[in-house]
Amino acid sequence: MSTLIAVVIIVAFGAIVISFATRKKSGNGGRKKSRAQIIKDSSRKLAQDPHNADALIALGDLYYNERAWEKAYPIYETQMSIAPARKEIDVFKASLRQGICAVKLNKFPDAFKGLSAAAQINPNDFEVNFYLGTAFYKNNEFEKAVPRFKKVVILKPEASGINSPLGLSLYKAKHYKESLPYLKKALDENPENKEALFSMADGMNESGYGEKAIKVFMHLRPDPEFGARACLAAGMFHLKNGEADKAIQDFEIGLKHQNATPEVAIETRYRLANAHFAMKAIGKGIGYLQEIMAVNPQYKDVPQLIARYSELNQNKNLQTYLMASSSDFVSLCRRIVVKYYPRAAAKIVDISVTPENVEIILSVEFVRSEETHIFRFYRTTGAVADLYVREFHSRVSEAKADKGICITAGLFSEEGRKYAEGRPIDLVDKNGLIKILKKIDA
Repeated sequence: MSTLIAVVIIVAFGAIVISFATRKKSGNGGRKKSRAQIIKDSSRKLAQDPHNADALIALGDLYYNERAWEKAYPIYETQMSIAPARKEIDVFKASLRQGICAVKLNKFPDAFKGLSAAAQINPNDFEVNFYLGTAFYKNNEFEKAVPRFKKVVILKPEASGINSPLGLSLYKAKHYKESLPYLKKALDENPENKEALFSMADGMNESGYGEKAIKVFMHLRPDPEFGARACLAAGMFHLKNGEADKAIQDFEIGLKHQNATPEVAIETRYRLANAHFAMKAIGKGIGYLQEIMAVNPQYKDVPQLIARYSELNQNKNLQTYLMASSSDFVSLCRRIVVKYYPRAAAKIVDISVTPENVEIILSVEFVRSEETHIFRFYRTTGAVADLYVREFHSRVSEAKADKGICITAGLFSEEGRKYAEGRPIDLVDKNGLIKILKKIDA
């Protein structure tokens, strides 16, 4: 019995000693310091020594854990600067946290400084690679962000929240097809991720899956954040497919979004103008171009388009020549050749239509002779090269025609004009064409 009592006394005495030692070590009666006490003690120490390592570590941990990035950032900046001389400071931890704080505060050059230093110490750390990727992404350096995020996936395949930044980095780096599986996984994790949804649709469109992409664009048209961009993308898809009426509807919905960026809004107006031109609604198209001119007079080829379509708007025959269907264009060409000789009787012998031009063979009866003439019409507004002039001359010669008349809505190259000199072919450029068209009733 006495032995048992002695053991109990010894155990109790040991517990008292351990408790006393623990309290002495904590310096605060064994209780964890309060936030206010940490700040008070650290501030007092830093007032005496701005580089007091214990105070900097305590304050850094406090603010970092509270996510008080503005307060934590300068503390870790200081830790980084004095770390080589202070063994108490963990260089890797200080560099990593300085970089993370800088990312949170959008101080990207400073973020690269800390995170790069941390990467040299531990290049395979998850946080180092994740935040380096984030810094590159937010700094619009998408090509540099991609390998960092890919490494994060390798380091922690089970980690969530990685597929979205990796997929978006690949998409914005224009690796559209490669971005699709990651964006799909990001949507599986969070179906409400509209940025991933729009990017996946645009990536599919750029990768040749337009029919799938258009469904997503149409779904996103009403979205307050991505609706304007979705309308622009949907309209461009429909316009490319020759569905100008659907494109107009897309663009008009897009312009109703008040929060569209200036870049998206002006491009939508530009595309809407071209959609109206495709529908032969020239006046409406000019109106949208004039709205663009009021904001940005040098936007793309807007001044040239206004000049061109204003002229077309005033000359219905020129409008038909350049924009009408093939059958209407051929009909106009027939009227031109018949009216070309006001003092002779002209009779159409043959008409040939190709994607490049329309060719009409004409029998012209003058007072003292009858001749065969060949007309060739080009709808281009660019320059007709000498190669085409030479080929036309060969055609006239082979057909044993007396004369050839080549007409374009553009102009002829200088070499082409020189070649035609002294040969039985006349070259009629846009100015000559307009004079002819004015003589024909609209």
